[in-house]
Amino acid sequence: MSLPSLLAVFAHPDDESLSAGGVLARHAAAGARTAVVTATWARRTHRGAELAAALRILGAGAPRMLGYADARVPESAPGGVRLCDAPLDEAVGRLVGHLREVRPHVVVTHDAYGGLTGHPDHRQTHRLTVLAVQASGWAGLYPEAGAPWRPCALYLATHPDSAARELGGSLMREGRAMYSVPDDRIGAAVDVRPWLGQKIGAVLAHRSEVERGALPGRLARMAPAERERLLATEWYVRHDLGSGSAGGQTELTCRGVEPGVAGGGGQGPRR
Repeated sequence: MSLPSLLAVFAHPDDESLSAGGVLARHAAAGARTAVVTATWARRTHRGAELAAALRILGAGAPRMLGYADARVPESAPGGVRLCDAPLDEAVGRLVGHLREVRPHVVVTHDAYGGLTGHPDHRQTHRLTVLAVQASGWAGLYPEAGAPWRPCALYLATHPDSAARELGGSLMREGRAMYSVPDDRIGAAVDVRPWLGQKIGAVLAHRSEVERGALPGRLARMAPAERERLLATEWYVRHDLGSGSAGGQTELTCRGVEPGVAGGGGQGPRR
């Protein structure tokens, strides 16, 4: 089955596996060009190495890292600026470079809440991705980043309210706020059970998160049936870049607009 090329943009190493590991493995297995950009942590850190291992399992290529520091972990990018403090134009331009190099048909990132946890890095990555997807197709913006390219669809990884009520207690630590969207906002619900082994393997490849008892560690201690219940479906809001698209999809598609270049070659501001 032919699936569109896909670029996932997430805040931290492990977000890609937890939020979209099944979709990434599915597109890669179908022969679609598949890649991941990670906004925080430096390549030469232990989490950079873990990310490389996870992406090998998913078939999603080598890590592409923007190299900013995690809001809560300064040593994630020694000497680097925190993602949330980075100059907006600079960060968008870096991401535009990856979009124009990979030339994906579909882009996936965090929703506007930053997923269930609402982590500030997740929210900032969402903002950067929405801006970069728009800017990537305009020839007059970031000309130094390569030839313009316009993806045809942007999907936001999320949880519907019903799933958050059912699953949130197992995914979140007790007492923390939890963010989800109304069920009717879901544009695609993807059953990733055929790729669940790869997804779980990729999650567990983030060994330091397993060892410190973060979500990968909690998942590692669960029975296989419970892990499947929590991870077998991935939900997405479709952020339309062209004409509208009805909900109820079971895969990520380019329906509604063709990929390519928007904005032509007219003169615009140099960034």
